[in-house]
Parts: sequence; C-alpha cells; structure tokens
Amino acid sequence: MGIRERSAARRRRIVAHRAASFEDAEQWDLDYWQRQTPEQRLSALVAIRKDVATVEKARRQAGKTGSDQDS
Repeated sequence: MGIRERSAARRRRIVAHRAASFEDAEQWDLDYWQRQTPEQRLSALVAIRKDVATVEKARRQAGKTGSDQDS
C-alpha cells in the first residue's frame, strides 16, 4: 500500500469532534474511549508509548549532537 492509499485509509478511520467547551471535550473523550474495545484501548496505549519512546530517543540524540558541536 502506497502513501496515498495509507493516507486515504487513515482519513476514513479518523473520528473528530469540535467541542463547544472543555466540559464537552471531556465528555466526548470519555464517550469515545468507552465505545472502544479493550483491545483497541490497549493498542492505542502501546502506540502512544512507542511514540513517546521515539521522541525521547530523538531528544537524547539531539542533545548529544548539540553537545558535540559546542566543543
């Protein structure tokens, strides 16, 4: 599957809501996650943890590169 097909598939899966208030956003978020299966929730958590690990690794690498350039 090419980038165009992946992009189109992702757009079909995206669920969005424009909240009128913070309370509305909180309620929509709660409702959304309660509609998901335990497997979907776990998958989302794993994906978030992988993203955080990737960002932390990139920050460490950027810090090493920045230190090397200052010397």
